[in-house]
Amino acid sequence: MSQDQKNSSPDHVLIVEDDIPLRELLAEEFTDAGYQVSQAGDASIAANILKDHTVQLVVSDLRLPGNDGLTLLKHIQQANTGSGLPSPGFIMITAFGTIEQAVDTLKQGADDFLTKPIKLDHLRISAERVIQHRRLQEELARYKAIIEDHHIFHGMLGSSQPMQRLFNTISAVARAEGPVLISGESGTGKELIARAIHKEGDRRQSPFVAINCAGIPPELLESELFGHTASAFTGAGKARPGLFAEADGGSLLLDEIGEMPLEMQAKLLRILQDGRIRPVGSDQEKQLNVRILAATNRDLENAVKEGTFREDLYFRLQTFAITAPTLRDRGDDLDMLISHFIQRTNLQQGRNIQGVAESALAALRRYHFPGNVRELASAIERAVTFSQSNDITIHDLPESLHKPADASPDSTDHSLISQLPDFLQWQLQDTENPEEWQALQDLELAYIRYTLDRFAGNKRQTAAALGIGRRTLYRKLGIESESSDA
Repeated sequence: MSQDQKNSSPDHVLIVEDDIPLRELLAEEFTDAGYQVSQAGDASIAANILKDHTVQLVVSDLRLPGNDGLTLLKHIQQANTGSGLPSPGFIMITAFGTIEQAVDTLKQGADDFLTKPIKLDHLRISAERVIQHRRLQEELARYKAIIEDHHIFHGMLGSSQPMQRLFNTISAVARAEGPVLISGESGTGKELIARAIHKEGDRRQSPFVAINCAGIPPELLESELFGHTASAFTGAGKARPGLFAEADGGSLLLDEIGEMPLEMQAKLLRILQDGRIRPVGSDQEKQLNVRILAATNRDLENAVKEGTFREDLYFRLQTFAITAPTLRDRGDDLDMLISHFIQRTNLQQGRNIQGVAESALAALRRYHFPGNVRELASAIERAVTFSQSNDITIHDLPESLHKPADASPDSTDHSLISQLPDFLQWQLQDTENPEEWQALQDLELAYIRYTLDRFAGNKRQTAAALGIGRRTLYRKLGIESESSDA
């Protein structure tokens, strides 16, 4: 029996069998395979063992002195109710098996039913399968606990202030009907925000349709959105309704709207004004009821100045503007998301990664994640896939995360650099006489305190953002002990 648990305690198997020679034979087989084994001659002894020990698998005879194997199975199920964890796996064995008995046993919750004489190869395979299934159930329970214990909102996980503000904004905007412009860096979850707006609103029972404007050739975008008649152009063998018609009564997400050609922008503006579309090749207009949600990672205000985006359309889309927070601005959400993605990948791949080694966690915390949550999810999926131990190590992470904080400009915390003018303004407002902080060490201390304030007093996050160790941070703040670390 192989086990993917080289660095953890072995799985615990309980053998319940009144035939002593058979019980000892089975115990020897499981022990030789690396399992921890307990033995019981009847259901009462087995129940006491289960009360005092965590067991992954029970192998029980059907016919036992006193209570039988089915009674033991029901006892285990009842004892585990409300624990939030799966019951031990259960394999029933008997010398008097029938098909009807096997079906009844499996219906009552046993994982397998084997008849004597026991084929040890068959038992080994069954035990491995049952224990692996239980491990996946355990991971699922852990995964659900993470979701229940933290704030999750339509697939978005976060307890930080920026995310809580976002969730509140989505709930408010969902009650309205005007267009929504969702801005934010790549990987911040703009489509999730659009879907949340749709699900929170009155249109939730109607279609949600999404299109990436950058992924459709300009010459095909109009027919893709508005549809076309048969023979409207070469290759148009039959009429198509278009995505606007598909989304009628619901919501249409125009992702990467900054890439939409100017000619199409003019037509979109008209739809926003009167709700009417004209399919390509048709002389008839259709009245539709579609809420427009637009998303972009471009600076549309700058695009307006450059003449690549219509100013009137920009102002129309700005009816409700939402900015997706970057991962850098979400504080301790990072640790929560790391745990979330580990559990999710464990379930997908059947792995049992328990956590993250300290060096790997430090690398994840100091990295600035230009690809935001999407990049983090990819990094964790890769790490779980390649990990050879119970914890993710620095070597499991992508090479880009291996660099120390001061190795290159790429690893600088850009959010802090962008905040430097705000810091100077903050300092000038806070100090009546700038000469009072002319000394470099005074300015350094003021900047440290400013950064500490940005991270709501979290010293670990502050140290990582400044590129210094926590001991150095404590020394500069004049703190003797690390006991108050946040």
